Amino acid sequence: MRATAVRRNVLATAVASLTLFATACGGSDSDAKGDGGASGSKDEASAKPAAVKALTSAELEKASLEQGDVAGHKVTKTGPEDIAKPGEVTVDKKECEPIGFAFYGVKRGTPVGNAGRKVVEEPKKDESADPEDALAGMLDITSSLVTLASYDDDGATKSLAELRDSAAKCATGGFTLTMKGSKQKVTKLTEEKVTGGEEALAWRVQMGEGDEAVPFKLVSLRQGGTVATVFSFNLGKMGTDADFETPTAVIDAQVKKLG
Repeated sequence: MRATAVRRNVLATAVASLTLFATACGGSDSDAKGDGGASGSKDEASAKPAAVKALTSAELEKASLEQGDVAGHKVTKTGPEDIAKPGEVTVDKKECEPIGFAFYGVKRGTPVGNAGRKVVEEPKKDESADPEDALAGMLDITSSLVTLASYDDDGATKSLAELRDSAAKCATGGFTLTMKGSKQKVTKLTEEKVTGGEEALAWRVQMGEGDEAVPFKLVSLRQGGTVATVFSFNLGKMGTDADFETPTAVIDAQVKKLG
């Protein structure tokens, strides 16, 4: 019966992740445009990056994944029930807030536009007559929440920088997330390699310990002034050493649509 209890805990964690993911993801306000002093030389002007105009929500919807964009996956739009509102998620360590908020898509900064999708891998066919094997096959699917958020100027760059800094400070020692009174312990963050966009970050996130540990994958990448965040889990994976492949097909398809 213990296996059943563990599976229920995994399901509860995964469902919480699915239903509380915001369409708006991290970033901070763009810098002030200067103090109006006498330091506006041509050299300084040329050193500044070109201004980035954020895409609107309507434009991000067109750049979001649609059914058929990722082979073997079902793609649907996120709704209001998928959005975590500020204050619904808290983190016990201030420095861990950016990375913790990213799991649930809690808004950071002031994105100009946003959009979101749920992307679920289609179950693999299993001809096994063993009920346990059949159940394992049904659970061995990766589900992802993909959000897009756009920022003016260097807001998107700041978003990734803030996320990188937070993860570095919170990779060991762990921290606790509380969502509507339900606590989840993040016990480990492990940086992984990922490609996509102009810059990209990725981590394996472990929640819980021992037989009840659940691995997640968090990817955040930037293309121009847009940040795409992909938060994924696999119901069939449990335990401290459990892992699953980063959904590169989903990531590649989204980067392609962002251009």
